[in-house]
Amino acid sequence: MFKIFTHFRKLAIFSLICLILSWSLPVQADTKIPPQLEQQVLEIIRKNPEIIIESVEAYQQKQQQQLQQSRQEFINNFQANPQAVIGDSPTTGATKSKTVLIEFSDFECPYCAEAHKTLKDLLTKYPNKFTLVYKHFPLYQIHDQALPAATAAWAAYQQGKFWEYHDALFTNQKQLGETLYLDTAKKLNLDITKFTSDRKLANNPIQKDLLLARKLGLGGTPSFIMTSESFAGPVKLTEVEEILQGKQLSNK
Repeated sequence: MFKIFTHFRKLAIFSLICLILSWSLPVQADTKIPPQLEQQVLEIIRKNPEIIIESVEAYQQKQQQQLQQSRQEFINNFQANPQAVIGDSPTTGATKSKTVLIEFSDFECPYCAEAHKTLKDLLTKYPNKFTLVYKHFPLYQIHDQALPAATAAWAAYQQGKFWEYHDALFTNQKQLGETLYLDTAKKLNLDITKFTSDRKLANNPIQKDLLLARKLGLGGTPSFIMTSESFAGPVKLTEVEEILQGKQLSNK
């Protein structure tokens, strides 16, 4: 009986997946589920909702475990070899500090613009205490200019002017667009021909940052991950100063 139930459960889940896929695929794909099978699946769900609920919960639990494992591996690597995690990303602040703060940010995100002000204050207040690393996390699904702004900033980085360009984008966030990108490049005396060419090469490094953000399960911007002698892991911007002052976080 148990084997029959298990087989029935697997069949129900498989049928449900097929049904969901058919509902989500474009019409052009012409992938159809027979009406009789569709009704059978819906009837199974109606009579045995616990089968679906249990399966979804098990799947979510597995995903969460994998995410936690992935995050922990990243944090361990970050602690052991910060430079490998920093890679080719832009950095500012202390050059040889054991405290490194990674920011995942979006130039069109208003919360990132506010965080930018706080980070500048922290860099001024603690110039030799931490290294700030910028990772691109453009939320292009909801911000039209997030990706173009990121590519422009990456191109400016190729000429050693990332942070100046970064500051200009956040300061003029409401004017994000092609005019601002070119005007800012000219004001910073960038080689416009190279700038234009480099923008076309920015996709791969930006996608690399995006993949890392997704691997870590970051849900939005800005997001921060920090490592120091006393702390390692995701951190809120409001907690950064406490760590810099050597305080232990009560909720960590």
